[in-house]
Amino acid sequence: MRRIQLADNFTFSQFIQGYWRLLDWDLTPVQLVNFAKQHIELGVTTIDHADIYGDYECEAAFGQALKLAPELRQQIELVTKCDIKLVSDKSPQRQIGHYDTSAAHILASVDASLTNLNTDYIDVLLLHRPDPLMNADEVAEAFNQLQQAGKVRHFGVSNFTPMQFDLLQSRLSNKLVTNQVEFNPMNMQCSADGTFEHLQMHKVAPMIWSCLAGGRIFGEDSAQANRVRATLTQIAEEVGAGIDQVIYAWVLKMPCNPLPIIGSGNIKRIQTAVESSAIKLTNEQWFRVWVASNGHNVP
Repeated sequence: MRRIQLADNFTFSQFIQGYWRLLDWDLTPVQLVNFAKQHIELGVTTIDHADIYGDYECEAAFGQALKLAPELRQQIELVTKCDIKLVSDKSPQRQIGHYDTSAAHILASVDASLTNLNTDYIDVLLLHRPDPLMNADEVAEAFNQLQQAGKVRHFGVSNFTPMQFDLLQSRLSNKLVTNQVEFNPMNMQCSADGTFEHLQMHKVAPMIWSCLAGGRIFGEDSAQANRVRATLTQIAEEVGAGIDQVIYAWVLKMPCNPLPIIGSGNIKRIQTAVESSAIKLTNEQWFRVWVASNGHNVP
């Protein structure tokens, strides 16, 4: 599998294993260790978490596995996120979900993630959502403290617009290494609003979440989903692959070095996703999916 360079002497695996649904997989810590070893053997070494996943419990579940097999820590790149505050039984005083990019919250979130993940450092910390109240100077100071303390090695963002990305970058001495965004045949906004061009210009590889549109492509009964599904089925027959593989190949064709996140706890599906990197769609095949999604031909 290709390795994608994000910074000097630092790379991600081309595919990333997402642990958002970890609790749904119902794995014991021993089973989780075996699962992690399996996807690492496939070359999927980058692991995506967030403090809020599983109502603040996914990080700790993964940390239990790392405690059983600490040698795995040197074989993976750990990504986690902060700034979303959920309404949760763990914070009953909170009336609404909201964002918090204050230095105090970022520092406290990282300390909690380090404890939960059973690790001394995080490879990449992302701000999970753009915060209208974000003070870029304050975030930069928090990032500097975390890096100087050896708690976080690199930083990035998630779901940021080009302007939001540039604002934060303007206050940092080190490069933001990624922007994690949604992109799939049902949602192509990032290819139309300048996000991908911006990242390509700055040589920043985006992490891609919801490549399969949360399963909507396979089961949703809408005009868009039906068009997309029919087109993907035709292309899958042409290239001798599964629909899911065609979708990953379609995402990978973008010239900004996208890093698809795989959300499955089924190792066979992970292997299938990895194999899709060998599929090379033609430009026409790519645009057929574009036309199916938009419901009209290109201008």
